[in-house]
Amino acid sequence: MKKIFLTLIFLTSVTSCSEVKKDNNPIDNKMKKALNLNNDQVTVLVEVSYSSDLEVIKKFIRDEQAPLFFNLDDPGIIRFEWFLNEAEKTGTLIEVFENSNVWEELGNKVLGSPINIKFRELFKIEKLTVLGDINENFKAKIQAMNPVIKSYVGGIN
Repeated sequence: MKKIFLTLIFLTSVTSCSEVKKDNNPIDNKMKKALNLNNDQVTVLVEVSYSSDLEVIKKFIRDEQAPLFFNLDDPGIIRFEWFLNEAEKTGTLIEVFENSNVWEELGNKVLGSPINIKFRELFKIEKLTVLGDINENFKAKIQAMNPVIKSYVGGIN
């Protein structure tokens, strides 16, 4: 009887340990990947050039533009990041939005705003690429920027 009891305790502890180990595995806790499933995100790549002093550009990005977007506290803004090539005086702004509605709402707030006016004074937009589906009304609004718009086809996300 004592052997049966000890065997049951042993089996219970082994089973419990294996379950705990599985739950603590970071690979199991990650979101599952999906194949060819459009997640409706919109990615905007803004390629720019600039002629202003580098410190003026960095100050604008770090002290004005990025804090403004951060303080909007909009969960639909997934990514808003700048990358500069200081030697060539070019940059890339990467914006990722939950969906086209989030980008359109933000665009309607920002277009013509003081922060956007200053952006246009500091940077020349060389290329605007929109990855994802956006509605026709917003396409018309941004048409002056001559965007390249590409629709989702497939992949892993």
